[in-house]
Amino acid sequence: MADFLGMMKQAAQLQSKMQAMQEELGSLEVEGISGGGLVAVRMTAKMEVKGIKIDPSLLKPDEAEILEDLLVTAHGDARRKAEAAMQEKMQAITGKLGLPPGFGFG
Repeated sequence: MADFLGMMKQAAQLQSKMQAMQEELGSLEVEGISGGGLVAVRMTAKMEVKGIKIDPSLLKPDEAEILEDLLVTAHGDARRKAEAAMQEKMQAITGKLGLPPGFGFG
């Protein structure tokens, strides 16, 4: 019975920590860059795009395809950084609770 109560307490702690982490991920921002800094995408760790910066040298009609490719690359870079930030936060939470690595998280 004590083990069950301990597990319930641990589950409640995990739920509380997860809620706090979700709030923190919404405010944590990363920036993906491509083209040597010509294009940057800023997004939250919850994958919400917050801003895009484009160097004026790319704003030429005949450069549209290059710009499109750079935007896709910068977004991918930002997404990878956001996913890494999310994994780091998850590991910090599960480690503090003494849960095994990868405990129920993808």
